[in-house]
Amino acid sequence: MRFRHRAAAGFATLLLPLAGLVGLADPAHAATAEATASFTKTTDWGTGFGGQWTIKNTGSSSISSWTVEWDFPSGTSVGSAWDADVTNAGNHWTAKNKSYNGTLAPGASVSFGFNGSGSGSPSNCTLNGGSCDGGTTVPGDSPPSAPGTPTASAVTDTSAKLSWGAATDDKGVKNYDVLRDGKVVSTVTTTSYTDTGLTAGTDYSYTVQARDTADQTGPVSGAVAVHTTGGGSGTPPATGDAVKLGYFTEWGIYGRNYNVKNLVTSGSAAKVTHINYAFGNVTNGQCAIGDAYADYQKTFTADQSVSGTADTWDQPLAGNFNQLRELKAKYPNLKILWSFGGWTWSGGFAQAAANPTAFADSCYNLVNDPRWADVFDGIDIDWEYPNACGLSCDTSGAAAFKNVLSALRAKFGSSKLVTAAVTADGSAGGKIEAADYAGAAQYVNWYNVMTYDFFGAWDAQGPTAPHSPLTSYSGIPKAGFTTADAIAKYKSVGVPSSKLLIGIGLYGRGWTGVTQDAPGGTATGPAAGTYEQGIEDYKVLKTSCPVTGTVAGTAYAHCGSNWWSYDTPSTIAGKMSWAKSQGLGGAFFWEFSGDTSDGELVNAISSNL
Repeated sequence: MRFRHRAAAGFATLLLPLAGLVGLADPAHAATAEATASFTKTTDWGTGFGGQWTIKNTGSSSISSWTVEWDFPSGTSVGSAWDADVTNAGNHWTAKNKSYNGTLAPGASVSFGFNGSGSGSPSNCTLNGGSCDGGTTVPGDSPPSAPGTPTASAVTDTSAKLSWGAATDDKGVKNYDVLRDGKVVSTVTTTSYTDTGLTAGTDYSYTVQARDTADQTGPVSGAVAVHTTGGGSGTPPATGDAVKLGYFTEWGIYGRNYNVKNLVTSGSAAKVTHINYAFGNVTNGQCAIGDAYADYQKTFTADQSVSGTADTWDQPLAGNFNQLRELKAKYPNLKILWSFGGWTWSGGFAQAAANPTAFADSCYNLVNDPRWADVFDGIDIDWEYPNACGLSCDTSGAAAFKNVLSALRAKFGSSKLVTAAVTADGSAGGKIEAADYAGAAQYVNWYNVMTYDFFGAWDAQGPTAPHSPLTSYSGIPKAGFTTADAIAKYKSVGVPSSKLLIGIGLYGRGWTGVTQDAPGGTATGPAAGTYEQGIEDYKVLKTSCPVTGTVAGTAYAHCGSNWWSYDTPSTIAGKMSWAKSQGLGGAFFWEFSGDTSDGELVNAISSNL
């Protein structure tokens, strides 16, 4: 795993009401009910603040670009900004979309943020030249309220009837969007709807949102879980069923603006069985909080929240932990593990290994803290790498990893999940041989084999090579650096196939200064990336640098002087087929925010496993 760069956390969250803070365009220039823009102060430290604008497409056709303009009073200004190009002429500020976030499908939203100085609030807001509230002829038209939480009846193998309490609006409610697993499946004028074409024995989650006569959408209702009849009992996955696991990063809520709610709106939460929350720290021989603000302090607004209800400053638990609790309420079969370590914090495992029992005690007490004990179903250890080198080199010995996992299993017992992310170095004399992974396997439910990042622009001059090859190929820079080699080596030392998960990266790695299409070309350095040189999300690469060809079961792309490798729905289908042929326990991926807004890579993993 990689501990990606993140923006600095602030302090308290303050929602600034749009009606009080954001002025409205002249009625003659009002928008045509296509989009709204709302402003939130995410943090405020007196002399400055964190600001966030959210643009939502409330129309029936896609928006290809957006521009938000507003005025700040003298003494208030924008500093650093992300996910938008922000400029100013005096006190008038303009924000335009980046190349990767200008297109908004109907019902979709996007946010950009900035660090501001001063204490003022925006006024005279316009969005694409019209009113920021989306009104047609009456600026200031308020959006409708949330409808009542739907109830389900007449549930069959393939259908379910939903009914809900009416929403209210100052100008009148026009209709309701019915959302299944975060996606609109129908728009109706009544307060009931029968959803058909469902799959027997399957879990679904339904919410409803109202639209007013200006086509503004209000907050979503509470959710109702529906399990269709037939096709099984609906119990959590039994031992032997495929694990479909994704990592959610605590820092994704900052610059990436990727919240737990995005797991719902993308449809991904309905397609995974487990989530690893990354990362907890490992320090002083103990498990420790990674980012208190993100983990359990940050308050989320209603539109950011899984439940659709805003957090309050005095609630017992906020932050990502509370959002994950709300997610589990929507998806009762979903299991969540707290992952500790990662690339940045693995140096702490040496001290932990010196006293595994004390380490296990500290982890157990933290994971089962009464404030969030119901959120987590177990613990994941991401030690990069035991008795080998990662960010730093570990010399704890070959038995250290086994000793730590043994202590964790003894403390957490058989009812909790204990897992580990492990190296995919299948080379002769490589990292798999440095520790007793076979001995430790008896204590884990599974290993997440990190079958990605084999090659990248840390070798600045190349040769270019796919970072996640399934198999070897002619010209591969290092033998044993493939998924197949790693899995074969684990099997050869005695790790059961059913305890091995194949890993998928929802991102690409790339070089610049490349003239050759095929792998093996020379380069001059890492390609530019949004957050880090040499790495970019799939959701960006699929359009900015489309696939040129495939090699060793994965894809590559040569565009201009840049050369990237990444997985696509097609290559993922091939990898899932291979994983099944090997009898593997399932698949996992790093990490949710790299996927498209409709979760196409997560869907490829789930549907092909």
